[in-house]
Amino acid sequence: MSKTKIDQVFEKLKETGDKAFISYIMAGDGGLDNLKDQIKELEEAGVDIIELGIPFSDPVADGPVIQQAGIRALDAGVSLQKILDELKKIKDDINVPIVLMTYINPVLNIGYQAFAEDARKSGVSGVILPDVPFEEEGEVSTHLRDNDIALVRLVTLTSDEERIRELAEGAEGFLYAVTVKGTTGGRTSFGEDTYELLEKIKGIADVPVCAGFGVSNREMAEALGRHCDGVIVGSKIVDMLHKGEEDGIKNLIPEKSNAVK
Repeated sequence: MSKTKIDQVFEKLKETGDKAFISYIMAGDGGLDNLKDQIKELEEAGVDIIELGIPFSDPVADGPVIQQAGIRALDAGVSLQKILDELKKIKDDINVPIVLMTYINPVLNIGYQAFAEDARKSGVSGVILPDVPFEEEGEVSTHLRDNDIALVRLVTLTSDEERIRELAEGAEGFLYAVTVKGTTGGRTSFGEDTYELLEKIKGIADVPVCAGFGVSNREMAEALGRHCDGVIVGSKIVDMLHKGEEDGIKNLIPEKSNAVK
């Protein structure tokens, strides 16, 4: 699994006119021994890409649901290295691309090069580092590129056109458009400024644009999907997995076409 696997997902969806549904889950919430089953449940529900959160003690971008999931995983002794080791064991059973969402400190503890090599051996296709500014990504992005792993960049509501162009230049995998100001967590609706931002980013970027933060139902996913290439749902799915409501996940996913248009 390499970043090519992400590209293939979007190419296939483009043929049918469908949008990607990306699910975030916290690795190790419920124990690492449940990770394979959680991923397979998401695959069967129709998820196209899985964003795998790494528990961290100071998750500045995460809302309360994901923070609590991270605390549960940390209390279970889960770490980035243990997650990579578990992925190595189960990677041959996983069909969807895996994108790690981690803060930089756990990566630094392993070392950029060692992390990138280990991620490749673990079947990881992409990495998101929300606390690494674009201007400081150079060293880690070099090692990820050498191992054929995409560094997925984030674009926010406050990004102006010049900044969007900087982030889009050389972007890999997809651009992650943050649809709200603040942390993750469910909202009830999005403003026109969100849709306008997505359209602006799509008009600039050569890679797919996916929107995340605050998506909590199928209607919101469909509304966002009309303005970008995919949606990312996190807190709602993390909460459903924690409560044992896995069967409801497929109801979050917009229906896809069965035939090429």
